[in-house]
Amino acid sequence: MIDYKEITQKYEIDVYPRRDIVLVKGKGARLWDDKGNEYIDMAAGISVANIGHANEKVVEALTKQASTLITCPNTFYNDTKAIFLEKLFSIVPKNLTKAFLTNSGTEAIEGAIKFARLNTKKTKFIAAMKGFHGRTLGALSATYKKEYREDFEPLVPGFTFVPYNNFEKLAEVVDGDTAGIILEPIQGEGGINIGQKEYFQKVRQLCDEKNILLIIDEIQTGFCRTGKMFAIESLGIEADIMTLAKSIAGGFPMGAILCSDKIQVEKSKHGSTFGGNPLACAAGIASIDFMIENKLWEQAEEKGKYFKEKLEKLNLSKIREIRIVGLMIGIELKDKSQPVIVELLNKGIISLPAGTTVLRMLPPLVISYEDLNTVVEKLAQVLK
Repeated sequence: MIDYKEITQKYEIDVYPRRDIVLVKGKGARLWDDKGNEYIDMAAGISVANIGHANEKVVEALTKQASTLITCPNTFYNDTKAIFLEKLFSIVPKNLTKAFLTNSGTEAIEGAIKFARLNTKKTKFIAAMKGFHGRTLGALSATYKKEYREDFEPLVPGFTFVPYNNFEKLAEVVDGDTAGIILEPIQGEGGINIGQKEYFQKVRQLCDEKNILLIIDEIQTGFCRTGKMFAIESLGIEADIMTLAKSIAGGFPMGAILCSDKIQVEKSKHGSTFGGNPLACAAGIASIDFMIENKLWEQAEEKGKYFKEKLEKLNLSKIREIRIVGLMIGIELKDKSQPVIVELLNKGIISLPAGTTVLRMLPPLVISYEDLNTVVEKLAQVLK
């Protein structure tokens, strides 16, 4: 039998904390390893497989597009890209009118930083403590966790971190050179910390008064995850720039920077070889169609409430707090989460950490109620 782990260990730079399994197949909310073991996926590739693994619509779209045209330089127009853009702008907030397509979330953040500097002629940014925006140098500069940052300093200068949901602390650090404020509507990696509506509305007002661009990072929260198509819909505000990725194309690598009319970018100021390629756009069309046809935002809302009610009834003493918005789930424990993640994996449940003590769950939105019941049952066994 081929030892896939040994091959990977031999050739790949070892930057990932590995789980000791080899995943080879997925369908819906289920995954299988190379030994035939089956798992309920409560991670979805970190909120990537919102529409489920091996979604038939995406498979069909990719297959058809791959036999037609895989790549197309952005110096030419393309039919699939045009259709995708029209589809995307049919679901995003109406004040966002233009897009730059990327290959990932961190690329979207990089572009957002550039666009904000370009349009304001200012250089400073404010981000939130516990926020995560990516690992390339610009995106990393907006990411709070010191373990990610310190070995790569000096990073891009001009970034200041303030407590999340604390408007007074944020307002204190604003000055005449503040170009943008970068925030997640719900902090994912930071612990499923939920943004307060009043806080975001005050930040929006401040940005309007001080000529600051508000950048909303919906990379993890977007595309039905929180019970809305986008989490910003619950905040009653508009973003000047919104970044997307993860589940935008059913698991195919893709991202986007969405801009309001405030943002103008001249020719040759930015670019991407693969961004918005026909294959990604075909997957994006199929993915958005599936979300709309199946009202995945409603499924996320209903299943999230169901899961929370089932879990709360158990009254497990090891749980400090349960934070759930749609199917974005954070279970804060009274002890470290990593041992629980390992135990759940041994019981056939794939989950994620979010900080030291938070168990994060981001299942495919197509997950069945039967699977949610099984997850609650396994949690009860592990946390009893």
